[in-house]
Amino acid sequence: MRIVISGSSGLIGTALVQRLRDRGDDVVRLVRREPRGDDERSWDPAAGVLATEHLDGADAVINLSGAGIGDKRWSEAYKQLVYSSRIDSTRLLAATIADCSRPPAVFVSASAIGFYGDRGDEVLTEDSAPGEGFLADLVKDWEAAAVSAQNAGTRVVHTRTGIVLDDGSGAVGKMVLPFRLGLGGRLGDGKTWWSWVALDDVLNAIEHVLDTDVSGPVNVVAPNPVRSAEFTDALGDALHRPTIFPIPKFALDLVLGGELSEALVFTSARVLPSVLTARGHVFAEPELGPALETLFEK
Repeated sequence: MRIVISGSSGLIGTALVQRLRDRGDDVVRLVRREPRGDDERSWDPAAGVLATEHLDGADAVINLSGAGIGDKRWSEAYKQLVYSSRIDSTRLLAATIADCSRPPAVFVSASAIGFYGDRGDEVLTEDSAPGEGFLADLVKDWEAAAVSAQNAGTRVVHTRTGIVLDDGSGAVGKMVLPFRLGLGGRLGDGKTWWSWVALDDVLNAIEHVLDTDVSGPVNVVAPNPVRSAEFTDALGDALHRPTIFPIPKFALDLVLGGELSEALVFTSARVLPSVLTARGHVFAEPELGPALETLFEK
């Protein structure tokens, strides 16, 4: 397959490019600078610049673009960047797909379980209604931005990804150092539901939606979400460190800012991968403890 990818320098993108090339796909990377190789093409999503020829005739387009949600405290300016970096890129890719004389068969556009908002103990599937708040509104608009590709007949998939396990970046990466120092522990009351997924399973899920006929939202999460207290205990076990220092909510609010802390740490989303499991998809790491042990053995 000839596959065009945006956002290929991030955690998921870097691993995905290698995975797809290993299986024999021809991968073209969209970059926001001058191309440095035959496998790169330039574009400027903020300015609405993307040559149709970059997508015309491709088998698939994968959109992973977007500023990191937890990379900085949430000022109004940074929230706008988080929003526009997703909406502008998705809308431009979808519109360009619609203009192609030979449009890609599938458009896989990144999304997030932030769609569901804070839902307590409610079990959430792809059929669940959207939630409320900044992230829920962002994800609704993010997914809606792909509509022109869908209207043009391209199969559109929205991969609603949960907390991706990685030891160097993302939510888990930020927790590793204090936990290695023995300073980790329960976050707040520990009752919040966290829906997580191993990086390999994210790649497996993307391969699945590329190679099958699935369309619409797909929850990319492991089939066994856990409460945050269970997550921090499992992280301590994987690092062979005690987890005896609970971190109160007000401390996280001070460090992250109240709105970001609420969104990343204290929003409860008990999400299941119903579409994938209904199609017989098998997860490499369905249980958190073994998944974290595998991660830190690498």
